[in-house]
Amino acid sequence: MTSPLASPISLPNGSVLPNRLCKSAMTEGLADKFDLPTPALIQLYKTWSQGGTGLHITGNVMVDRRYLERAGNVVLEDDKNLDLFRTWAKQGTTGGNHLWVQLNHPGRQCPKMVSTEPLSPSDVQLAMLGNFARPRPMDQSDIEQVVERFITSARLVKEAGFTGVQIHCAHGYLLSQFLSPKINQRQDQWGGSLENRARIIRRIIVGVRAAVGADFPIGVKLNSADFQKGGFSLEDCITVASWLGEDGVDLLEISGGTYEQLSLIGVEPTDVRESTRKREAYFIEYAERIKQSAQIPVMITGGFRSRDVMERAIESGEVDVIGLARPLCTQPDCSAKLIQQTIQSIDCYEDKLVLGTGFWGNNSSSNLIKAINSFGQVGFYYWQIIRLSKGLTPEPRLSTFKAFLRHMTNDFKLNMKRKFG
Repeated sequence: MTSPLASPISLPNGSVLPNRLCKSAMTEGLADKFDLPTPALIQLYKTWSQGGTGLHITGNVMVDRRYLERAGNVVLEDDKNLDLFRTWAKQGTTGGNHLWVQLNHPGRQCPKMVSTEPLSPSDVQLAMLGNFARPRPMDQSDIEQVVERFITSARLVKEAGFTGVQIHCAHGYLLSQFLSPKINQRQDQWGGSLENRARIIRRIIVGVRAAVGADFPIGVKLNSADFQKGGFSLEDCITVASWLGEDGVDLLEISGGTYEQLSLIGVEPTDVRESTRKREAYFIEYAERIKQSAQIPVMITGGFRSRDVMERAIESGEVDVIGLARPLCTQPDCSAKLIQQTIQSIDCYEDKLVLGTGFWGNNSSSNLIKAINSFGQVGFYYWQIIRLSKGLTPEPRLSTFKAFLRHMTNDFKLNMKRKFG
């Protein structure tokens, strides 16, 4: 029997994805000191392209080199080095897949090592680790400039030969900050009502569509909720989803959380622990209502590991595309194996990436131990990305503590290289 995951899907603009699996965005940290694509980044996407996944979405490509999610981000703000992006687009589609560029602006989630005066709708401090400066509230000129930067970058994405673009409106980055009443405390046309808070996103989508034309796919990544009291809610998401459908978005990816509430990396909110199936797909319980509202294809990213859960989600129509991320770091050809039905499940190392139990576990009374476990887990997957970018096989035996040290060391080196060359 042919897997439902193998079936193509037509998007509203007429583009066809060859199957129902997508490599969702993961930050790669592989740009050079000038924030440009490197041979390592291009090799990484060539490897992933040959693994059977129908749609690949790049990690954060920033629209303004003054503000990064982390050092090592690629920036696309002008056409000066567009040939590098053309090579990336060509090599990243050798498997017959789509390759979309995820465009982003970090807003207040910009590390101090990158900027000591990040931007945000309001001057609400990010309550995390002391690694982020208090943001400067954006004025009208700042907002207009951000809108134009997204539009310019999207036009360059198409010119470089990528097959689509995704606008990142989730995970607490700038556009997500505008949506959140907890962060966006403005009283002008960009704040207050949900309509005002969503205004910048809708302006960007309309502008991008005008720049890239009707036949170029536009995706949006949107939080189902921030999982924070007073933040962006599911009801807000359902309403915004309907507006995005009206504005001509072709694929809506649903995720959740912010830096302060890390649902985005698999730390589950308590309201999604009802069953194994719902644990696997953190946000699937929200998909049906969001789909009905948006009237466009919906992709869910977060936690899928079992083939039968993925296939039932597609067969039932609950979701249209399954987003995978971390498993592709240790098993870059897992999509082909899922489609061929030669494996029942894909890699899941998260439960093992912990220093120990009790005091040494994720619920340790020590903030240091919790930080090592958290960043060790993140670092484990960054290290696999680095190995794939060198043409090497993954190293799944890497310990949590070693992964933590390598991650912190690598991030420090990225910052130093960018600052001092």
